[in-house]
Amino acid sequence: MKTIMLVCSAGMSTSLLVTKMQKEAENKAIEVDIFAVSASEVDHVMLQKDIDVLLLGPQVRYLQTQFEKKLKDKNIPIDCINMKDFGLMNGEKVLDQALVLINGN
Repeated sequence: MKTIMLVCSAGMSTSLLVTKMQKEAENKAIEVDIFAVSASEVDHVMLQKDIDVLLLGPQVRYLQTQFEKKLKDKNIPIDCINMKDFGLMNGEKVLDQALVLINGN
């Protein structure tokens, strides 16, 4: 099972996207743990869970460099969610983005 963590300002705006991604994963029979947290919770959650990929919401894309430095030694890919996909709550495209990052494609 792969673990996908979405990060946004308060962990709220990504909750609908998480639901849509989970539904898409079920449709594709992919076992994933997808959840959203606020940017301030990332360090705490990383101590408790093994993460396979971290996706930043567009509103916190400015934190990407900071998170890349923190995750460099952990070999965890990080990227920003496409603003259009985020705005449309396109669970399929965001799930595909996460899986490509995890698989290194």
